[in-house]
Amino acid sequence: MNKISEIKILIELDPNRIPQKILWKADDADFNGLKESKSMMLSLWDKQELVTMGIDLWTKDMTIEEMNVHFHQILVKMAESYSRATHNTDIEFMIKKFAADFAERLNVFNSNR
Repeated sequence: MNKISEIKILIELDPNRIPQKILWKADDADFNGLKESKSMMLSLWDKQELVTMGIDLWTKDMTIEEMNVHFHQILVKMAESYSRATHNTDIEFMIKKFAADFAERLNVFNSNR
């Protein structure tokens, strides 16, 4: 029998439906209980519609500087994930170069984190 692993995401909204807290937990995580996050981006490939569906949320207290770092890290992870899936290191390099240019333009490495 295949193992099933559950991931739960809980979103606390204010009266205007703006995310106040993003909490998550996973059966296979290396921690117990809920972990708080300021932002999340979830992409799912719909195999019948052949389209990517996504949920992108962030809390009001996430700064632009944090968002810049978050997006830079997402781009790097995307490059690495793409390379693992396709073994296409040329495209991995291209995405990482874009990520580096993105980070440089937004001064990500000199931001106060």
